[in-house]
Amino acid sequence: MKYFTLFALFFFGSITIAGAQDDAISRYFSKYVDDERFTVVYVSGKLFKMFQSMELDLEDEEVDALLEVVEDMQGLRLLVTEENPLGFFKEATNTIKTKEYETLMTVRSAEGENVHFLVKDDNNEVVRELLLLVGAEDNFVLMSFVGLINLDKISKLQKAFEGK
Repeated sequence: MKYFTLFALFFFGSITIAGAQDDAISRYFSKYVDDERFTVVYVSGKLFKMFQSMELDLEDEEVDALLEVVEDMQGLRLLVTEENPLGFFKEATNTIKTKEYETLMTVRSAEGENVHFLVKDDNNEVVRELLLLVGAEDNFVLMSFVGLINLDKISKLQKAFEGK
């Protein structure tokens, strides 16, 4: 279980927005980066490069697979708030051009929870961006991962950790 948690954290915490990217997500993130109502996380591509040079306490197959996944990751941006979450969700979905993405999953519950998991990819082989938007009564989450994420590498990483 700890390996799966490490995999999930690293996969979802690795695919970030490029520093030079000037799109709706970057502008939306910048709008609230200093807002005390939000928990804000930004992970730069440089941290992923540094991760490649770290010595990990994992078997070689796992380390190799993990390093292959993160080598082309550019960053992660995360905004979370419990204040007016449905309002921020509506604002984000109106501000961010979600039509530029392919929907992977959408969830809407009777309790008012909305989840959109979107992707930009190249012929279903390389994912360029993953976007998660969550709006519920108790929280709003915007998580954007940008980088080159080869789905074959993700599969290799999953197989490396499955053996544990």
